[in-house]
Amino acid sequence: MDDTAVRFHMYLLTEKRAARNTVQAYSADLQQYVRFLDEKKISLPDATDTHIKEFMHSLKNAGITAKSIARKVSSLKIFYSWATGTLQWPDYARKIVIPKVERTLPHVIDESAIEQLLQQLDVDTTPIGKRNKVFVYLLYSTGMRISELTELTINALRLDEGLIQAQGKGGKQRIIPLPEPIISLLNSYLQTIHLHFVTRHQPTDYLFPVAYGKKIKPLSRQAGWAIIKSFGKSIDLAHVSPHVLRHSLATHLLKNGVDLRSLQMLLGHENISTVQIYTHVEISHLRLIYDKRHPRSK
Repeated sequence: MDDTAVRFHMYLLTEKRAARNTVQAYSADLQQYVRFLDEKKISLPDATDTHIKEFMHSLKNAGITAKSIARKVSSLKIFYSWATGTLQWPDYARKIVIPKVERTLPHVIDESAIEQLLQQLDVDTTPIGKRNKVFVYLLYSTGMRISELTELTINALRLDEGLIQAQGKGGKQRIIPLPEPIISLLNSYLQTIHLHFVTRHQPTDYLFPVAYGKKIKPLSRQAGWAIIKSFGKSIDLAHVSPHVLRHSLATHLLKNGVDLRSLQMLLGHENISTVQIYTHVEISHLRLIYDKRHPRSK
C-alpha cells in the first residue's frame, strides 16, 4: 500500500498538477479508507464497491457531513480511475454515486463590519501587528485564498503597475489589480516591517516570512487563520475566516457593479457557474431592501 500511495501521490502532483492542499486531502482520504479496510482485514486490492459503500455508511454513522463524504468519495473515484489505468485494477468506484450536497449560501460580512475589522488592525503597532495588518488588508482587498497569500512572494508583486501575479489551484496564474492604498501599504511594509522577519544571512522572497529554527519559511495557513480569528474575536465577529473575507469581497464587488466574468477572473474560478452563487447572495440583499423600502411592501 505504501508504494501505491506514493505513486498515486506523485501522479496527483505531476500529471494532474493538483494543488498541494488538494493532494494532501486526497491522500488523507485514501489513507482513511485503507484504515477502514484494515479493521475489516481486507487489503486495498481486494476491496470492492461493497466496501466503498460500507465506508460511506460508516462515515455517515460517525456524523460526517454529506459535503465531507462527497469529497472523500470523489477522492476514491480519482484513485480508482488512476489505479485502473496504471495497475489494471477494476474501477469499483465508477458506479458509486456521490452524495448530493445541499448548496448553501456563503456567509458574508457586511461592509460596516469589515470596516470595523480593518480599524482594529491599527491597535497593535509592533512589527508583528503591522505585518498582520498588511496580511488582512491584502486578503480582503484581493480575495485571494489563504494558501495563495501565505505563499506569495515579493517577486509576484508588480507594484509599479498596481498588480499581483497570484498562483492558484493547479499552478494556474492570474493577475489581480491592487487598490492604490494597498500599494502604498505594501511599499511601506517592504521598506520597513519585512526586514524585521529576515536576517542578512537568510534573505527570502516570501512576502510573509517566519523563522522556524534556522530556516525561513512562509507564514503557515494555520497561522493565517489564527490572525483572522483573533481580530474577529476582538470585535465580537464570530463567523469571520479567510474564506468568509473572500466571499464578502465577492459580494461587495457584485453589489457595486462588478460583472460576473470579472469576478470569476479575480477569484481564479475555472467556471463562471462557481461565482453565480454570489448573485443569490445579492438577491437576498435586494429582498431585504425591497421589504424595508418599497412603498408597496407594507
